[in-house]
Amino acid sequence: MGIAWTTYAHAPVFTVEEAAALYDSQPGGHTKNLFLKDKKGGLWLVTLRDHLKLDLNALSRTLGAPRFSFGSAELLIATLGIEPGSVTPFAIMNDVAAKVTLVLDRDMLALAPLNFHPLRNDRTTAIAAGDLLRFVRATGHEPVIAEMTERA
Repeated sequence: MGIAWTTYAHAPVFTVEEAAALYDSQPGGHTKNLFLKDKKGGLWLVTLRDHLKLDLNALSRTLGAPRFSFGSAELLIATLGIEPGSVTPFAIMNDVAAKVTLVLDRDMLALAPLNFHPLRNDRTTAIAAGDLLRFVRATGHEPVIAEMTERA
């Protein structure tokens, strides 16, 4: 697809706090990913800047979705084929049934490059925002680009 990327190897990280120790060696925007289920069973993968404390109620209103809760580890594995701690927008390629809506933080897309796990949490892959969008669309998903509201 002509996508440029750089992958960094490191010890496994499971939280944003653990990943922050790596930031000096990985330039660009750092992210977190939330696998959510809405009250009617809809599935959502939300990717945003790592430091935001997201207001899930505001996001559900923005997206016109019923109230969100976190998806279970079993549902994550069954739907996106990845383990907790390795959640990434790249996993959307495993959603062949198109059950998951990918939501990307609008302001995150201005960062260069963007850093995500490449389906495992002992690596970080840096990619340009435009290339991320091209990859996601090539999987048959059209991402929702939304403004993220922080919790008060």
